Amino acid sequence: MRPTLRPIRAADHAFLRSVYAAARAQQIALSGWDVATADAYVRMQFDAQNGFYRKRYPAGHFDLVLDGDIAVGRLYVAREAQRIHVIDLAMLPAYRNRGAGSALLDALQREAGARGAAVTTHVELNNRSMSLYQRFGFRDISGAGFHRLMEWRTDAPPGSIHGQSVCKA
Repeated sequence: MRPTLRPIRAADHAFLRSVYAAARAQQIALSGWDVATADAYVRMQFDAQNGFYRKRYPAGHFDLVLDGDIAVGRLYVAREAQRIHVIDLAMLPAYRNRGAGSALLDALQREAGARGAAVTTHVELNNRSMSLYQRFGFRDISGAGFHRLMEWRTDAPPGSIHGQSVCKA
């Protein structure tokens, strides 16, 4: 898959909630909630997360990930002087492991490398995307609670930067 990006529009919020719900599906399933309670939880948590991201990163780029004309995920990025921070990268389950995450991270690493910047992201300890970031040469630099701050720099170990053989995400 060769993903493209487009800025999020107001009409995209229902789709974005579905991406959030998919990312939290296992957690929600374990809760034992009925459908109405689970839907209310997703709406509340998505709205809180979205508000936090927008407030914390007012100059961030909030994009849909597209496969052709089909919305398949989201990529939120904050570009700063010394780093590109991946605020959030999430795909619908049917589009995971098809190379979109790898292609997006590769593009961000190339951009960062061209300007001598790092790429950073926060990853939950139990998030399956941790292995993707590790394959791309991100290293754990700090953490608090259930999150780790991971960073990639142009001087990452061999075999972990773009241009090298990596597994598809």
